[in-house]
Amino acid sequence: MDGSPAPTVELPLAGIVVADFSRVLAGPLATMTLADLGARVIKVERPGAGDDTRSWGPPFTEHASTYFASANRSKESVALDLRDPDDLATARRLAERADVVIENFKPGTMTRLGLSYEDLAPASPGLVYCSISGFGSAEGAGLLGYDFIVQAVGGLMSITGHPGGEPTKAGVALVDVLTGKDAVIGILAALTARTRTGRGDRLEVTLLTSLLGALANQAQAQLATGIEPVPTGNRHPSIAPYETLRCADGLLAVACGNDEQFRRLTSALGLSALPDDPRFVTNPARVTNRLELVDRLESVLITAPAAYWADVLNNAQVPAGQVKTIGGGIALAESLGLAPTVDLGGGHARQVRHPIKWAAYGIATPTPPPELGTHTDDVRAWLGADRPTPTAPTTTTDQR
Repeated sequence: MDGSPAPTVELPLAGIVVADFSRVLAGPLATMTLADLGARVIKVERPGAGDDTRSWGPPFTEHASTYFASANRSKESVALDLRDPDDLATARRLAERADVVIENFKPGTMTRLGLSYEDLAPASPGLVYCSISGFGSAEGAGLLGYDFIVQAVGGLMSITGHPGGEPTKAGVALVDVLTGKDAVIGILAALTARTRTGRGDRLEVTLLTSLLGALANQAQAQLATGIEPVPTGNRHPSIAPYETLRCADGLLAVACGNDEQFRRLTSALGLSALPDDPRFVTNPARVTNRLELVDRLESVLITAPAAYWADVLNNAQVPAGQVKTIGGGIALAESLGLAPTVDLGGGHARQVRHPIKWAAYGIATPTPPPELGTHTDDVRAWLGADRPTPTAPTTTTDQR
């Protein structure tokens, strides 16, 4: 080794430019993911106000609301009033120069502004254009889509909570998160296809269809049987034991996905006769007789703390874990060497990093969420520079 620094390796999406016309969560999460993968993301915001989530709090830090910070690192911010002809012209130049446009305005808004895919594609045939909405651009175009509403009308709340209790939302804006990830999947697929065809595409992602796609086995059970799934609290409707169990000081999550894991569980608890009991010999039998099974397991678990039993069961190769807080989950990931957070510097709080760690690229070094409009002049200057002569888009980086 000669002591020289290691060469900088470009991230997978280096050279891709994203024009981000989205706000709140689903769209900004998608564009932040693209930024984490190396794309240049230019976020268009309203002058004076910016993204709605800049004011969503508390909590706030000296820099921003924590909500805004969670979805907007590694971006550039330009403040453009799309009602102003000059600013609108700048927005159009940005959209035409981008590889990817993401927007989540009310359906029809981008068309009225002259920024729809149909408006932009003639000048940018390689453009990948992603529209995110709550309920689509057809009959649902007039409905306003917020995560909480979609959790309600899409069925997630009907299976969340405890039996007999009030339908309950998830503890995070899960539908927005899922929709953002679906948008990224579609965009990456379209960019890959562009390397073969030279053409971009228009993608439409909705909160409702992303939620329905994520309901997985619960949605399939309803479609196959016509019977509506019901909330089961922390219990899995089709597997037992797969739930939280009471210990001396709190709850332990236990997930036995097969008979062998159940046998190891009962052996570790000194209940080796249970797997041969007709009530518990198979998973369907255990689901049917869940209450009796839980009573037998908790009669032992209640004698010691949850942390003790988590160690005992993990050592016995039984999936189990103490129920933790978010801080506890981050600390666990740190103890396992997963490096779950990244430092932004400049007095900004740490953030949860992008989940993927690349063998070739490592972990991206992010930049802090931008102050409103801080890059407006730089982006205007970039857009005003001589534009390269267009060529056929044979790679994912030549439609700039």
